[in-house]
Amino acid sequence: MPLPSVILPGYLAGAIDYQQMQQTLVEMGLPTVTVPLRKRDWFPTLGGRSILPILERLDQTVQQVRQQYGVERINLIGHSAGGWIARIYLGEKLYDVHGMVDERIYAWSAHRYVANLVTLGTPQTSYERWTLKNLNFVNLTYPGAFYPTVHYLCVAGKAVFGARRPGSWLAYSSYQMTGGRGDCWGDGITPIAAAHLDGAENITLENVWHSPRSPGDWYGTPKVVHQWASLLRNSEAD
Repeated sequence: MPLPSVILPGYLAGAIDYQQMQQTLVEMGLPTVTVPLRKRDWFPTLGGRSILPILERLDQTVQQVRQQYGVERINLIGHSAGGWIARIYLGEKLYDVHGMVDERIYAWSAHRYVANLVTLGTPQTSYERWTLKNLNFVNLTYPGAFYPTVHYLCVAGKAVFGARRPGSWLAYSSYQMTGGRGDCWGDGITPIAAAHLDGAENITLENVWHSPRSPGDWYGTPKVVHQWASLLRNSEAD
């Protein structure tokens, strides 16, 4: 049977925003579950604080899906910040940059459980001061497509060219904060270069925007889902 997939929402997003993406994957024959987050579940992480609460919810969902379907490995799909959070989840090093308390897990070694990691419009880099502590941990500890047993598929959208003019200013500012340069292409939030990883299978999809609130097709639009989901590898469970 095809491996099940788990969707990790982006920053301040809830599972409800991913219903169409989830349904499309199910209709493609890929059993899929979204981590049951609500917007308020992100509030403890605001201001660059620890994303441990999200990692814990992710692990609970992954283990439930593995048990439900009787599989060792799953596909993990992270949208926006969900992509770099998923990279922490794969790793073996303690996520200790915000300090630790007793009786909580800070490393999951989940590369053992993941066949494909798909990142959708993920800002793999950032110059925003409130995200640097978390993203520096990710990129210094697990640079690029770090685990050779995991197929990394990094998807960027090409919808808006950032410019200092009406209609493109938000994209310009976001690209500059994320990748260091505003005058480039991206999905309106994440520039193409920042959405890709060294050593990954990196693809760019034309006319694809960042989120379900964008004015055009985004990564969860059915026809777009078909484009990137068709590239999953090792989709048959043992």
